Parts: sequence; C-alpha cells; structure tokens
Amino acid sequence: MTTPAVPATPRIPEAVHRRRWAILGVLMLSLLIVVLDNSILNVAVKTISTPAPVGLGATQSELEWAINSYTLVFAGLLFSAGLLGDRLGRKKVLLGGLAVFGIGSALAAESGSPAQLIAFRALMALGAAFVMPATLAVLMNVFEREEQPKAIGIWAGGVGLAIAIGPITGGLLLDHFWWGSVFLVNVPIVITAIVLMVWLVPDSRDPAPGRIDPIGVVLSVVGLVLLVYGIIKGGELADFTDPTVLATIVGGLVVLAAFVVFEKRSDHPSIDVGHFRNKVFAAAIGVIALVFFALMGVTFFAVFYTQSVRGYSPLQTGLLMLPLAVAQLVFAPRARLVVDRFGNKATTTGGMLVIAATLVAFATLDENTPIWVLEVVFFFMGAGMAHIMTPTSVVIMQALPREKAGSASALSNTFRQVGGALGIAVLGSVLSAAYRTGIEDKLGAVPAGLRDTAGESIEATLAVAAKLGPRGDSLVGAADDAFLHAMHVTALCGAGVALVGAVVVALFLPGRPKEAEETAQDGELAHTES
Repeated sequence: MTTPAVPATPRIPEAVHRRRWAILGVLMLSLLIVVLDNSILNVAVKTISTPAPVGLGATQSELEWAINSYTLVFAGLLFSAGLLGDRLGRKKVLLGGLAVFGIGSALAAESGSPAQLIAFRALMALGAAFVMPATLAVLMNVFEREEQPKAIGIWAGGVGLAIAIGPITGGLLLDHFWWGSVFLVNVPIVITAIVLMVWLVPDSRDPAPGRIDPIGVVLSVVGLVLLVYGIIKGGELADFTDPTVLATIVGGLVVLAAFVVFEKRSDHPSIDVGHFRNKVFAAAIGVIALVFFALMGVTFFAVFYTQSVRGYSPLQTGLLMLPLAVAQLVFAPRARLVVDRFGNKATTTGGMLVIAATLVAFATLDENTPIWVLEVVFFFMGAGMAHIMTPTSVVIMQALPREKAGSASALSNTFRQVGGALGIAVLGSVLSAAYRTGIEDKLGAVPAGLRDTAGESIEATLAVAAKLGPRGDSLVGAADDAFLHAMHVTALCGAGVALVGAVVVALFLPGRPKEAEETAQDGELAHTES
C-alpha cells in the first residue's frame, strides 16, 4: 500500500512571499541610515576638526574616537542584538533600534564638544546594533533559499547606494548648513523607515533562541576598547614603546583572550567558537575583517588628501568618491553571476588582489596627480569590494540554518566592524606617527607651546600656520609633504593586509561546485563537437 504524496507546503506564508521585494526595499532603507551615517561622517571629519564656530576643533585622535566609539559599541553588541531579535521578534527589535538611532542622531547634531559627539555616536551605535543583524535575518526569512543569493546581492548593493549618497549628501549639507546637519538628516529617514516597517514587515523569531551572554559582551567591549585606545594613543604620541601604550594594548589582548576562553566554556556563548572549526566559514569571516581593516583606514586619510592637500570642498570630495559607490551598485548584484562562472575562491581572490592594487596606487598619488587617476582608483576599489562582499556574505549566511540567520548576520557584521575599527586605529596611528615624524623638524619657527599641537595632524599644522600669518607660510608646503609621505606609508600597510586576505581566500574558500564544473565542461565539450 502506497502513501499518497502530500503536496509540499511553502515554508513562507503566501501573503509574505508576495510582498517580499517590497519588504527588501524597507530593509534596505533601514540599512541605508546605518551605513549612510558613517559615509557622511567620512566627508565631515575635516570640518569637525576645524576650530569653533565652524567645527568642534577635534584632534585626529578625537576624530578616530568619534568613528570608533560607534564601531566598537556596534561590534560589541551586534551578536547579543541578533540573539534578542531571535528571542523577542526581529520586527520589534528593528523598530526599537531605529528609534534609538534617531534619538542619538538628533543629540549628536547638537554636540557642544568632541567628548559629547563621541558619547552620542556611541548611543547611535546602540540603536544601529539592533538594526543591522535584524535586516539580514528578516531577509533570510522572507526569501526561499534559491532566491537568497539574489536578495543578498541587492542588499549588498544597498551598501553601495549608501556609500554613494552619503558623501554627496554630506557635502551638500556642509556647503549650506552647520556640521551637525550631517547627523540631523538621519531623523526623517528613521521616521519613514519606522512607518513603512510597521506596515509591511512581518515579525519572525527563532523557535529555539539562545541565551544572552552579558559577561561575554562586557569582556569583548572592554578588550576591544583597551586595545584600540592603546593603538590610537601610540599613534598620537608617535611612540608605541610608551609604558601607558604598552600596558593598555597588552591589557586589551589579555581581556580578549579571556573572552575567547570564556566563550569556549560557556553553554550560551555570544560567539560560538565552534563555528570557526569550519575553515570555509572562518576564512569568509576573516577576509571580511581584513578588507574592512584596509578600506576603513584608507577612507579616513583619503578625505584629508582631497580636502587638505588638494583643496576640494566637502561636496566636491563627495562627488570624487562617487565612482567607488557606482562600482558597488553596478557589480554587487551581478557578482553572483561571476561566482556561478568561476566559483567563490577565484572571484574573492581576484577582488582582494584588486583592492591591494588600488591601495598600492594610493602610494603613488601626490599634490599634482591628475584627478581622473583618483577616480579610476576609486572605481576599481568599489568593483573589488563588490566581488568580495557578495560571495562571502552568501557563504556565511548559508553556513548556518535559516533559524540562526540573526546569529550569522551578527557574526559577519561583528567582524566587519571590528576589522574596520582596528583599521582606523592601526592605519590611523601609522598615519599619525608617520606625519608627526615627518613634520617635527619643520616646526622650528613655531612657538614652543604650539609645537606639540602643530604636529598632531595636517589640519592642526595648517591651523597653527594660519595663526602665525606670513611666518607660517613655509609650514603649508611642509605639511603637505609630510602628509603625502604618511599617506603613502599607510596605503602600503593597507595593501599588505589586503594581500594577506587574498592568500587566506585562495587557501580556504571553496572553488567552483563540482556540479557547475561538470555542466561547464559538458557545455564546452558540446560546443567543441558542434
């Protein structure tokens, strides 16, 4: 006796399935503000470093902390935020995260000092930490598995859109309004996203959610803050042998080691260390960290190159960065086709090598380089990025079950943010130390009380030169030369990191699936016979 076949029931409710692309649009809008904020800030850092009333007079180390207070809180809370979304419902967590992010943005816009800006950026990160993993988790729950790579490609393209909109929007705002407008612009986007989310997005949760790990969260945040503080302080002093610097860096590494030991022994870890036994998963996560390490450090100095050395306005700088975003928008949704043809390993290794080549190209730029050369470099950088993020995101998200989508998203974004934070800290410190070393012997005409301040960054040198009047004219050329040398050293360090990423990918990521290889071989054979 045969059992009659039971028709397969869709895993996703039909009403949700029908509006899945509209839901993706809302998720991308939510993602947009999280990425938009950082890309806007990249253009605004020079303005914020300008003394009041134009800016806040932030030093280079304070600028690094304005960026890293966001990235460290974001990275430290992402995994717990993903678990809370799995437990409480992703829609509720998304709405709450957006509300906190909007409030933090409004407060950051009214900051009266660099310290306040750093604190309110941390509040914004608290909200963003609940937004980012939930968007990808909802995406994984409203698309069937065969559509997930396409949806993830479009989602990744949203990052490119934010990168495109951010610098241009920031430039327009800074040309017409005060520096705080780059944060206030988030508020109407947040309100729009909340309204659309209430209307369209379904709630979902993990039927067997994990437990929250407060001790792990505290250890990871404390360890990262100590490590990054030590690195930034070392760059500020141009002395990594200073006892305070060494003690802070070692303390951070010890706390992070304790975090790993605790996570391995915990029955409800923030990060399941067991996932990293899978070499493919570990390589994909690692390469995301490495590429953002290299790129975030480069973006930090690129703004000073275009504005301080080349004399472009914030809006012009935003427009100059457009090729980076256009390349991501063009290539991110199509990268999966390259993966289908050549496999994850070849595609991602090629992307990493392109990134390394663009960073080497930065080491050749000077104050007279034709600007179209920079545009070409930015375009290839965006193209390389697109062919890294899409395949690695698919590998990571499909390595874990659908119910653990929040955890997979959180892991991916945690390592992306940690990589970016360390990139800004390490490469920013390399830039700072190399600049101070290059400018110190040119500060003889500067009053003794101002020499230490003048050596902090190119903006600090130019500000002191302006105060000295005609006596400071000679400092301008010296500052440009010292900055260009520091930029070249920093770019080559970033290129070295990108090459390490290329080796990791080439060794551990999977190549073309056997099925795809056999199909391609059959097609080639048929073509030969015909």
